[in-house]
Amino acid sequence: MRYKGQVSRLLASTALFVVVVGISTFAQNGELKLHVTPKQAYVYLDGRAISEASKHHSFRLSAGEHKVELVNYGYQPVTRTVTITPGKTTDLEVALEAAGGKVSGPFGAVTIKGAPRDAVLLNGKTPEFVVGHGDELNFDLWWWKQELVVPPGTYEMTVQHGDKDVWSGSVTAAANERVIVKIPKGVSKTVRWKRGEKLAAVPRFHAGVASATVAVAKPTAELSATTAQLNCGDTSQLKWTSTDAPQVEINPVGPVAASGDQTVQPKQTTTYQLTAVGPGGTATSSTTVNVNSAIRTNLELSPAEIHYKRVGDKVIDDDSTVLNWTATNASNVSIDSLGMVDPSGSRTLTITPQKTDPGSVNETVNYTLKATNDCGGTETQTVALHIVGTIEPGALVMRSVYFPTDRPRTLKSEAALLPSEQETLKSIADEFKKYLTFKPDAHLMLSGHADRRGPQAYNKPLSERRAELAKRFLVEQGVPEANIDTQAFGKENNLTDDQVKQLLDADTTLSAEQREKVIKKLGNIVLAYNRRVDLTLSSTGQESAQVYPFNSPDFARLVDRNGPKQGSGVELAAEKEKIGD
Repeated sequence: MRYKGQVSRLLASTALFVVVVGISTFAQNGELKLHVTPKQAYVYLDGRAISEASKHHSFRLSAGEHKVELVNYGYQPVTRTVTITPGKTTDLEVALEAAGGKVSGPFGAVTIKGAPRDAVLLNGKTPEFVVGHGDELNFDLWWWKQELVVPPGTYEMTVQHGDKDVWSGSVTAAANERVIVKIPKGVSKTVRWKRGEKLAAVPRFHAGVASATVAVAKPTAELSATTAQLNCGDTSQLKWTSTDAPQVEINPVGPVAASGDQTVQPKQTTTYQLTAVGPGGTATSSTTVNVNSAIRTNLELSPAEIHYKRVGDKVIDDDSTVLNWTATNASNVSIDSLGMVDPSGSRTLTITPQKTDPGSVNETVNYTLKATNDCGGTETQTVALHIVGTIEPGALVMRSVYFPTDRPRTLKSEAALLPSEQETLKSIADEFKKYLTFKPDAHLMLSGHADRRGPQAYNKPLSERRAELAKRFLVEQGVPEANIDTQAFGKENNLTDDQVKQLLDADTTLSAEQREKVIKKLGNIVLAYNRRVDLTLSSTGQESAQVYPFNSPDFARLVDRNGPKQGSGVELAAEKEKIGD
């Protein structure tokens, strides 16, 4: 008896523990009650295959949010998010909406054995590919039919329960044949299915007393492009429709909705393929958009030859040309020396030749257009501009050459050509030699002068010696003797006091103070100005500038009216006098 009492107390304690634990668990969880039409719809909770709604419509769930998916072939799938409250019941009522009409044959049939509460999926592993559950597809006896009717073909079948694939494999259903699949072994046999020969059009889903038929439709797909021929950078519109396909994608676009349109801008000729995958198989449709990557260019100059003329630093003739271009089907266009430009345009060009020294101009300038686009197209075109003309030297830099009183006595003496005047003649020689390369027949006329003192019979030979001495020095510097002429004026054509004053006023090398001192000695300065050799360029008539070298180191020797030694010379003598002493 004592033993029986102990057992009784143990059982009572156990029962109490179960009750307490049950109350505690219920307090932490909540309940979900489903009310689904049709009741054969299959339930997925948080991604796990559970069962058909009619067999399992109440679920104990942890508090919080849960995802509920309801699928039944022939109806639009429904997904809901529910929030479970601890210790309370949440009701969810859903009526699935029928979708699609009857399905036409030919047909094959599939019978599933050994998976009464498991989901059956064709060609996919997400709820959208569910065609039913094992309990509604498991026998064919007389007038009770629970079967899966499919278009003839091969299907990838998956049987799911919970979060596991119970079985998966290929199933081939031929027209008017039944395939029997035993889970988990797979296909067991194929038998003749006479009823299939009589079926014309079957509803997608029909359920009766101990009977159910699921007729799966083959997907459809249709794809088109609004523009099949494009230039690079243009766009086309893809338009597509599909039916009975949860999985739709366009290669190379990616996943898309069942139907829609999308703008595309291919960089090369592209074939777009629409693939629609559903429980009933796969449908495809394709369209090709051809892309023209070729670039057409036109580049021209108007005119293609221009004339150029420059005399010294002054441009006399400076023609321009217009560069016109077009580049069709190009996104990037550049022209050498102009840089990036618009695909079409024009530019007025004024060209300076590369040549800078005197002589004839005969040059060619090339302009190259380079055009590319994002589709790999490239095109290059070049035009040539011809530049013809001349560059003529301008005025020579020349000043007159000055001499001391009564110098030179003879042509054998070069002492009369002082250093400052030698430098002047060297500079003139360099200028004139360059000029001769352009105009080889040009001449320099050297005109000798003497001041008013002394008789003309003496002064004229003196001025002639001055011209000849200057000529000899120029020849020594490389000027051809044949291009130098001389003449002597003696004291004829002497500069007057007023003319010298004008020259002094125009002399920018003198400061105001220097000019004042010089004018005080005007008599001597007039004499000094007339002891000179003037130079004239025969081809232009240009004359040397009569600018006296007041700031030269040997100025005192040049301006000395009495000559290098007291009492020497036949030009009238006077007391020795220097500017600025």
